[in-house]
Amino acid sequence: MVTRMKTRVTLDLDSEADARLHKLAALRGQETSRVVSDALALLDSLETDGPDLEEDVRRLQAFERTGQGVPLSDVKAWVRSWGTANELPPPNPRKLG
Repeated sequence: MVTRMKTRVTLDLDSEADARLHKLAALRGQETSRVVSDALALLDSLETDGPDLEEDVRRLQAFERTGQGVPLSDVKAWVRSWGTANELPPPNPRKLG
């Protein structure tokens, strides 16, 4: 396990963003600082890696061929479980529609 040095940062959030942050933290059973750190890591991965358009096209073609996918509700439940005592396995694709 990698131990990282922590730094205290003050953020100015509007009341709506603050409420969303606290709701996400409560849903995930995590500290708000962890939710912000995870969000930054996700944003960084999008910025540095960029979209993989070829992969997107391949997945769309597979969906059009099979009709199988993972419902957004399943993905949301899985993501909410990350870092909790009851972490869910990745959802499996199934026939949609």
